[in-house]
Amino acid sequence: MNNIASSLNKKSKFLILGCGYSGSFFTKTIRKLGFTALTSSRSKNKDPNSFIFNSETNILPNKEIFDGVTHILSCIPPDKNGNDPVLKCLKSKLKTCSLEWVGYLSTTGVYGNTQGDWVSEIDIPNPFQKRSQKRLNCEKEWIASGLPVQIFRLPGIYGPGRSTFEAIKNNKIRVIVKKNQVFSRIHVADIVSAIIYLLKNKDSLKFYQIINIGDDEPCSQMEVIQYCYDLLGTKMPEPIFFEDAKKELSPIAKSFWMENRRVSNKLLCKTLGYKLIYKNYKLGLKNCLLNV
Repeated sequence: MNNIASSLNKKSKFLILGCGYSGSFFTKTIRKLGFTALTSSRSKNKDPNSFIFNSETNILPNKEIFDGVTHILSCIPPDKNGNDPVLKCLKSKLKTCSLEWVGYLSTTGVYGNTQGDWVSEIDIPNPFQKRSQKRLNCEKEWIASGLPVQIFRLPGIYGPGRSTFEAIKNNKIRVIVKKNQVFSRIHVADIVSAIIYLLKNKDSLKFYQIINIGDDEPCSQMEVIQYCYDLLGTKMPEPIFFEDAKKELSPIAKSFWMENRRVSNKLLCKTLGYKLIYKNYKLGLKNCLLNV
């Protein structure tokens, strides 16, 4: 704990709103560092450190949940109208807390389609998909809230239990080829470590309200799948061209192939000095293989 600067101390108390894949990983890590972390759930569960928050049924957390809260991480997606459920239900309550920091997990989808060109935080968002327009709307709501918010734009998230290996194991893999198509991605451990790095060094680093968290090597989906088969020592199925595959894809699967961009991490890694644990998909997938 000695290396943690004054922006985090033993009295820091975290609320993680929306404890899905990334939120759960963050919670486990922050607890290992010795901090209190309470997590929201939409229904009652056995975890004594969990509380119920369901914006759809308007079940709000008890007042004492907010006692002493210093940090909040919101991983909750927009509602069907494109508004932020946390701000809709809890903004006035959050305004009364002595919050030092609020993190919001967004998506690099807000940049839209750049035909494979690099995007960074200084590029004006131009969302192509409706879901990305909703995310951008939530980002704007958070920025306008007056709370000490930092927005993290994330590309494709993978990690233990959620990688191409699971798709291969469950026979749900499709090897689709689309010329010059690339995707950016990030291992869940780097999302969490980058956020904790920024919190630990908050007092010495310049504050940026919007930060991309992605690895160093955007690449095609086929390269990733081929590498997984190589690690497993088995033969990859024959690739299908996107034009032939698209009629069988679900609308959401198809929508991922309609955008093509490379996400820059220079602000995080060069300007702010964060060192990636998994600089590329090869290192990240080797870690995932240990958990298959």
